[in-house]
Amino acid sequence: MEGKPVAQKYLLLALCWSVLWCAGCFTQKSPAHHFTSAALARPIVPPPTTVDAMAEPPDIPLEYGSFPVRLGGAPRNPPPRPRVAPTPAPEPAKEEKLAEPLISPELSDEQLAAAKIETQRSLNAAEQNLALTQGRQLNAAQEDVTSKIRGFVDASREAMKNGDWPRARNLAKKAEVLSKELSGSL
Repeated sequence: MEGKPVAQKYLLLALCWSVLWCAGCFTQKSPAHHFTSAALARPIVPPPTTVDAMAEPPDIPLEYGSFPVRLGGAPRNPPPRPRVAPTPAPEPAKEEKLAEPLISPELSDEQLAAAKIETQRSLNAAEQNLALTQGRQLNAAQEDVTSKIRGFVDASREAMKNGDWPRARNLAKKAEVLSKELSGSL
């Protein structure tokens, strides 16, 4: 029983030495600058003088200097304003809209049929998921996603009318993916 408290004391002593060694008190260098020579700056207050000496303020002579000489003589006029020709009136916009060139890859009959089927399937899925939001209270983010889905659906239908089936398929797929995310957040 007597050996246990002694072992605990040695363990505690070893622990203290290791803490001191890890803290670095033996390995730290002394600071290069000593602040013992620094003094606190305090204002020097003059000793109070008699009331008679402070009764009359000292005379300080005022010197009035002459105004600077104007070098240019008469004042200059500002430079004349530049004359700008009026802008011509804009021409009226042309009524007919030029058709945008359609650049799309040529699809084989099988690819075209697959694109039509996949486009219609994606549009149907997107519209079904949008139908789930009808009559529900949506937050601002959900309203934004809903408007994006409708935009993709409309753009896909426009591409279908123009015969751009790869673009229609991509837009319909985007609408489907967004509508699945929207229906999952409800």
